[in-house]
Amino acid sequence: MIKRRPLLQAGLAWPMAVAGPVAAAPARVARIVLVSIGTDPSQQQHWQPLRDALRQLGHVEGHNLLIETAFAAGDAAQMPGLLAAALRTPVDVIVTTGVRETQAARQLSARIPIVMLQVPDPVAQGLVTSLGRPGGNVTGLTNMVPGLSQKYIEFLHEVLPAVMQMAVLASGPNPVAEHRRELDGAAAHFGVKLRYLTVQGPNDFEPVLRRARLEGVGAIIATLDPVTQLHRKVLLQVAQKQRLPGIFWSRDFVVDGGLMTYSANTDDLRRRGAAFVDRILKGAKPADLPVEQPTRFELVLNLKAAAALGLTIPHSLLLRADEVIQ
Repeated sequence: MIKRRPLLQAGLAWPMAVAGPVAAAPARVARIVLVSIGTDPSQQQHWQPLRDALRQLGHVEGHNLLIETAFAAGDAAQMPGLLAAALRTPVDVIVTTGVRETQAARQLSARIPIVMLQVPDPVAQGLVTSLGRPGGNVTGLTNMVPGLSQKYIEFLHEVLPAVMQMAVLASGPNPVAEHRRELDGAAAHFGVKLRYLTVQGPNDFEPVLRRARLEGVGAIIATLDPVTQLHRKVLLQVAQKQRLPGIFWSRDFVVDGGLMTYSANTDDLRRRGAAFVDRILKGAKPADLPVEQPTRFELVLNLKAAAALGLTIPHSLLLRADEVIQ
């Protein structure tokens, strides 16, 4: 209990004025914008781990937080316009997924803090000065670590030792140079010829994969890419039609019928991204927040997809899997 001391002046006690209830100051509402080329406006559930983590940190939508979106549904050309429209109103933090989204946000503002979630190599891509000292208005998380890309070749070769030609499928500019070097090195180690195929949209999947199959490609690799992510169901249907097993950069592909993935856990990255947003809203500067790398990776296998392709997953690989979809 707080005891109030009477106010005395010239030996007299002045009566305190009786006041009505004091209205609580309204909570400041922070505004953040979620930015993704590869997300359709209907796919809000992919961002739920970030929303949930923000709520646990005290940032509650409808109370002290407003979340808006700039989702381009696979059309990179829309990104600058969507972002420009979102930034007409003051924004506290921009949260981006991949390289192109982060570059687009940075080009529009060198002041608004940007938290990236899935950029493979932000130093090489010129987004930060270093992982330890980002130095600008961008920080967040990478989704790859050295050595991850070579696992794509290693795991495919373990399942398909007779396949001598594989194709990497992505829209430009993916995969980035460092990961191309890893893929090329692993392919040379296993005696596999590697081809890089560019697709700009779902209409490219059929002709590109059909031609690749006719030219001897026996498996595909889909690295981090907004086009293949958004249109993964179409890609998987075409790949199955062409009898092309594949390894993919996120669990979503395997849930939808792909053969396997080895990747950073994207839900974990989004949850960790919320911590960056929280610290920035509390006054931290992106330049002083070290970029973090993924710590949770998962090997997920789809036995139904393997059976449809007439494949048997080696027992040694099954034992190493974090999840097996029957």
